[in-house]
Amino acid sequence: MARLKLATVWLGGCSGCHMSFLDLDEWLFDLAAQVDLVYSPFMDAKEYPEGVDVVLVEGAIANKEHLAMIKTVRERSQILISFGDCAVTGNVTALRNPLGSAEPVLQRCYIEAADIHGQIPQELGIVPQLLDRVTPVHTVVPVDIYLPGCPPSATRIKAALEPILHGETPQLAGRELIKFG
Repeated sequence: MARLKLATVWLGGCSGCHMSFLDLDEWLFDLAAQVDLVYSPFMDAKEYPEGVDVVLVEGAIANKEHLAMIKTVRERSQILISFGDCAVTGNVTALRNPLGSAEPVLQRCYIEAADIHGQIPQELGIVPQLLDRVTPVHTVVPVDIYLPGCPPSATRIKAALEPILHGETPQLAGRELIKFG
């Protein structure tokens, strides 16, 4: 049987979902025996590859880089898992939405809170251009599986991935597997 190509992506979030992934502990050895990790913040891959079987996407869409990345991820992945509350709902990342646009956030961070010489970075490549609204993954691309939690527990992550390894669709049900927060 061919090994699955697994990827993880980190967009607008805190990396807590990826830390929870590491809480899979010994099961990571079983997982590593069945998949090839082809893209992740855990490795040094610069470009999202073609032909990914399963991807866990952590975080919301908060800037133009995230927007471009999620479109590439969806195009190149068979199963996209919205990984954690930020990806599923926007969660903490979207707390800036009531401000109406990205401008108040930039003003507060780079002007009002500056120690000296406050200025908003304008040079390309310094700070990705913020979108005016932070949005969950499913508002931009189709999502196949929702894995809520802040972060999802290792038990939930395994419950989502293990059936896929056996060619089955995960059946996430009940408070333990679909609770938010």
